[in-house]
Amino acid sequence: MSSKKTLILNKEQIKQKSIRIAYQILEDNFEDETLVLVGIADRGYVFAQRLQAILKDISDKEILLIKVTMKKTSRSLSAGTDLPVDIAKDKTIILVDDVLNSGRALAYGLGVFLNVPLRKMRTAVLIDRSHHKFPIFSDYYGTKLSTILKEHVTVTLEEFDNEEDAAWLV
Repeated sequence: MSSKKTLILNKEQIKQKSIRIAYQILEDNFEDETLVLVGIADRGYVFAQRLQAILKDISDKEILLIKVTMKKTSRSLSAGTDLPVDIAKDKTIILVDDVLNSGRALAYGLGVFLNVPLRKMRTAVLIDRSHHKFPIFSDYYGTKLSTILKEHVTVTLEEFDNEEDAAWLV
């Protein structure tokens, strides 16, 4: 892997993209009284927490947050949540992750809710890489990025990485 790092998004751009995604979520789900954000641990959950804070600032909707923990490299679904998935029953959920690469993590996140009757499910990611191996796409995204398979996208978030917010192409 190359040691060359190219900055994709800086701290201010990540903040702007997060605000824009929150407004898109609000506009697309204006009829819902409650939205459920489902963050994929770890950075996806941090990103979901940020979206929750923005949505609470700009709307009067109830914004619930569920954390999904899984082995992203596993070939089978083995995931857990910090809250019962039944709180999402008959509600719109937004599955949130930092980077959409193959789609495996979001597909597994979807799998957690297969036995829960939902009103609607959407996905939100900071960066969509367009190398999907699963039939998953991003409804809300900060940046769509066409890369070669050998390149890797790394996101750092202050709350998790103890480094300034940034997204890098490595």
